[in-house]
Amino acid sequence: MAVAEIQLPAPGIYTGPMADTLLHDPAIERVLAAVRGHLGVEIAFVSRYVEGGMRELTHVHTDLNLPMGPGFREPMEDSYCWHILEGRLPELIVDAADHPFTKTLAITDFLPVGCHLNVPLRLADGRVWGSFCALGREPDRTLSQRDLGVVRAFAGLAAERIEASMASDAEDAETRARITEMLDGHAITIFHQPIHDLATGEPLGVECLARFPNTTRRGPDAWFEDATRVGMGVELEMAAVRAALETLGHVPTGKYAAINVSPATILSGALERELEGVDSGKLVIEVTEHHQVEDFAALSRKLARLKEKVRIAIDDVGTGYSGLRHIVDLQPDILKMDMSLTRDIDRDPARRALTGALVQLAQDIGCKLVAEGIETVEERDAMALLGVHCGQGYFFARPLPVVAAHRHMLGLRDEDAEPDLSAEETRGTPRHDDQPPLVRLQG
Repeated sequence: MAVAEIQLPAPGIYTGPMADTLLHDPAIERVLAAVRGHLGVEIAFVSRYVEGGMRELTHVHTDLNLPMGPGFREPMEDSYCWHILEGRLPELIVDAADHPFTKTLAITDFLPVGCHLNVPLRLADGRVWGSFCALGREPDRTLSQRDLGVVRAFAGLAAERIEASMASDAEDAETRARITEMLDGHAITIFHQPIHDLATGEPLGVECLARFPNTTRRGPDAWFEDATRVGMGVELEMAAVRAALETLGHVPTGKYAAINVSPATILSGALERELEGVDSGKLVIEVTEHHQVEDFAALSRKLARLKEKVRIAIDDVGTGYSGLRHIVDLQPDILKMDMSLTRDIDRDPARRALTGALVQLAQDIGCKLVAEGIETVEERDAMALLGVHCGQGYFFARPLPVVAAHRHMLGLRDEDAEPDLSAEETRGTPRHDDQPPLVRLQG
């Protein structure tokens, strides 16, 4: 995935709170501890220059009970660090009393400051972010330029961690802005992929698939993964759900539409609220699992409430995180076999054996079984012979614009239907949600 160019803040002007991952970065804590151990001093810290001519402590390593810690701010002019950067004081001070200017700084007598080593924290482009400092309350004339060199080396390690965090924060901000533009749903296009009865060939329903702008460059899975990473997964998924609900009028009477929703969104309650007042008689909620579900009991309770209005399908059976016991606990109406089980099943005894077990499970718990990713007549026939009820895949139809899918469901041919060219799939490539074609509402 191409990452937009990251714009870092202007020199010495940093606003807003620090990312928690940086504020509690154990690597920086280890660096400060190593500096203290090498120099034998009581305090080592990192600070940054912020708006309003202030300096803020970001990391402090000491055994002393100091009144200032991470988050403490003071005017830059009150600190050794700023005057060292400005050239008024040297980076290596073995005894503060050797430099009359230190008497003008209140911190000299407050701590007191005996020896002091400080180097600017510079980013890769040379801009100063803040400073890296170690100090002792007693003078130490054994300190040398070699010790200062050690401090510089450790400061370089800290600067690398800081810059990586800043770049990540900037990328996350760009991602949030990009996703926010999608939240009204107007930029999301829904395609329908038909699902067929394997015994009769009759189309039974469709699965709703989301398409985003520039899908040929960034597949829908990348959108949902990015959204989850920056804490907007539920919001983006619900925007896609709303876009899919708007297409229900194109699903013929007696057919159904499956909308994929993650456990996180179900547990949030957002889906249940969205379905209030919606005619959900033709709706199937397809539960996707791409992350470990922490509380299956809570998910089961939410699904029980949803089942009062809709049918429930479990996606990716055979590859998802849930075991068979959890599938039984969720009491689904439909099980969807992952497409990896469909691949060459006519030539693979292991896949046939596993599919046979799933057929028996579906029969025992009273639900339908759908095979995803059917591409060949041999795969269709093998699934039908094993007792699988339904199939979905390019053998029957590609994802179609909703009007073309409507005609398909009615048995009408539409030679002019626009194919889903946003996502080509080739025989022999892994078919999963990281492949563009059969990407669902939730990646």
